[in-house]
Amino acid sequence: MGSRLILGLGNPGAEYVQTRHNVGFWVVEELARRRQLEWSSEACRILLASEVDLYLGKPQTFMNRSGLAAQCLVEHQNVGPEDLLIVYDDIHLPVGRLRLRGSGGPGGHRGLESVIETLQTDAIARLRLGVGASEEAPTGQDLVDFVLGEFDDEERKVVEEMVCRAADACESWLEAGVEVTMNRFNG
Repeated sequence: MGSRLILGLGNPGAEYVQTRHNVGFWVVEELARRRQLEWSSEACRILLASEVDLYLGKPQTFMNRSGLAAQCLVEHQNVGPEDLLIVYDDIHLPVGRLRLRGSGGPGGHRGLESVIETLQTDAIARLRLGVGASEEAPTGQDLVDFVLGEFDDEERKVVEEMVCRAADACESWLEAGVEVTMNRFNG
């Protein structure tokens, strides 16, 4: 087996660190913490933490341009789509819920859409992290404000637990693959 890449999606910059849109970053940060890996910059505009045959990445492009960073790293590290896991926020899942899939469309997520378009395949594993509103999902400017907003105090505890479970799911994906991990963590 070759190198594996887990790419957490988010936005660069201090003003976005605690936002819903950055929970993908939080998961790869948790994985790096567990493995005692340090973050370094990379030519592909990705902060990278790595060990033998595993790369954890946080694109430093904005969400809608995540595909450019992903493509550069995939090419430089010779990672195939079957060895790539994208981790990102999903407003269509309730806060705290995880959903892993082995392939499919972007479901309206611009970051995943960018990755799929740039890599020219939807056969990419993805771990969706529930950040959804308790009411109907917002649209338009309300959606932008929502995903770029922070979690309230009640949600934060649920999200912290979700990030730990998501890191566990990433570890499972590395060890056992998509199908086994889906059975363990979806729901």
